[in-house]
Amino acid sequence: MTGWRARRYVFALANAPKAARFDQPMRRLEGVATAIGLHRKMLRKPLAGVLHAIIFISFFVLFTATIEAFGSRLFPGFSLAPIGGETWIATLQDLFAILMLIGVGLALYQRYVLRPARFKGSSGSDAAVIYVLIVLIVGSLLFEAAARILGGADGSWRPVASWLASLLGRAGVPAHVMEEICYWLHVGAILAFLVYIPGSKHRHMFLAAPNIYFRNLEPRGTAPAVPRERESPGVDKLSQFDWKQQLDLLSCTECGRCQAVCPAYSAGLPLSPKMLITDMRDALGGGPAAAPLVGGVISEATLWACTTCRACMEACPVEIEHLPKIIDMRRHLIDEGHVSPGLQDALSNLTRLGNSMGKPSKMRARWTRELGFPVKDARSEPVDVLWFVGDYASYDPRVQEITRKVAELLTAANVDFGILFDAERNSGNDVRRAGEEGLFETLAQSNIDEIKACSFNRIMTTDPHSLNALKNDYRHFGAAFEVLHYTALLAELIAAGKLDLVVADGARVTYHDPCYLGRYNGGFDAPRELIRAAGYQLHDMPRCRENSFCCGAGGGRIWQNDDGVTERPSENRIREALSLGDVAYFAVACPKDKVMYTAAVDALGVADKLKVVDIAELLVLRTGAALEESAVETT
Repeated sequence: MTGWRARRYVFALANAPKAARFDQPMRRLEGVATAIGLHRKMLRKPLAGVLHAIIFISFFVLFTATIEAFGSRLFPGFSLAPIGGETWIATLQDLFAILMLIGVGLALYQRYVLRPARFKGSSGSDAAVIYVLIVLIVGSLLFEAAARILGGADGSWRPVASWLASLLGRAGVPAHVMEEICYWLHVGAILAFLVYIPGSKHRHMFLAAPNIYFRNLEPRGTAPAVPRERESPGVDKLSQFDWKQQLDLLSCTECGRCQAVCPAYSAGLPLSPKMLITDMRDALGGGPAAAPLVGGVISEATLWACTTCRACMEACPVEIEHLPKIIDMRRHLIDEGHVSPGLQDALSNLTRLGNSMGKPSKMRARWTRELGFPVKDARSEPVDVLWFVGDYASYDPRVQEITRKVAELLTAANVDFGILFDAERNSGNDVRRAGEEGLFETLAQSNIDEIKACSFNRIMTTDPHSLNALKNDYRHFGAAFEVLHYTALLAELIAAGKLDLVVADGARVTYHDPCYLGRYNGGFDAPRELIRAAGYQLHDMPRCRENSFCCGAGGGRIWQNDDGVTERPSENRIREALSLGDVAYFAVACPKDKVMYTAAVDALGVADKLKVVDIAELLVLRTGAALEESAVETT
């Protein structure tokens, strides 16, 4: 019966496209040991992690009772007594039966009393059935052992069952009848559990470990390439997803951790990463009569809501890969011409002019005119550092002053740097994640050709999105560059004593980790080192580093309107910063963040309470210190 209920999923996986997930076996096993054995992600929520650990460990200990129950009837004379079945194993069964019941009790308390918001949309009835079956299995195990003790068996190793036996004895319960009833109840509950599992979210008991083992080991910042055998760039049928992407759907625990950290869901947009996965899971194996995947099972609005911040994947304890699915389905929408107006305008500008702002290429380096020194053209003379500036840092008036400040810091440290001037194009990071694979390839190849024609040692970027594309996505074209963010280079220069800074008076600063610098590329420390080196006191927000909350700009969202938004993610983040109390500055390290959070502070009317500054603005050179300090105060 279990096999019959699981057949459609087995059939779907068996017929799915191939996926190369069998490399680096030791690294994969290490990941399983960390995720399952140590409950690394589960324990980020202490109550949920502890109760799950209790149930998880108890399950393995009590499996010895299952072996005994079936073995003793299928194989006459079978017993675990030779290895301690009636001694230390018996004691463990007693103790872990109680622990299992405690774990289930905590689970019930969490689900039906605390009722975390992340459980919204999860199946409460499914959980209830499992809880009842677990209680039946554990309870019948204890009472069966108690009945045996009542019938004369040794109970010295079973303290809990012995206590229950004394209660049964006072109640005048016949020992043999009770033992038989409890045995068959125990076996029946186990069989019911096994039959129920294939249609339940508790499949993860058997699928979580394989799903974690076969997780993607490529750099986090690499978007999925379009398989060569695929006829079109995108996916519009579940059967087009490879077997690992389909295994993801079956492994979901419906814990809602992804939903709880999703900026789109928090903003009131029609995207819950959890429901995205469960909706596709429910449609898996539905046959030709099933609704279309894109525009049916998953709405277009759901797909366009995603900021590609990767918080969902970071939070998922079983390593489900939400983003590759969203990107592949977006590719189908782009291929079909189903694009929102704002996004269409940006893509059109990028196609014609190489930037999303609709500005002529000749204006890209206009910000250099107000510098008191020339900037090298890396196309015509060798440089040590090739600076890939990016669209917003080049064109947006709100960011250009920061761009000039970075140039002044590099010059003060005698860094030999240059830029591509009008040859630079948008890196294509968000273009690719919006699903426009063809345009991404055009932009990427143009930049790669220009970069390879230059003589340099390494690349520095202002925009974390550009950092990610150049460092990770361009490898699909055979372009392997050494790329670092400007904060990493500035931290390196300060450590080498090449920048003489005025030390501030210890004002409190909070810092926002950009998704594509932090969560994608591990750039957590350099920005914090710069804040401290500048003489400020860092006070991190509760959601920081890997758990940082997205500004809402990524994945092409910055080019779309706010229809349906109840609270912008950027405003949500500013409220979090304000809750810290006496914080003077909200520091950022991404041009898009400067734009988004400046607008959020203005929208909330709190510009007098919190100043949004780029980290570069906190670095005051001793030469011209008074002028620079004044600039920071008025930012």
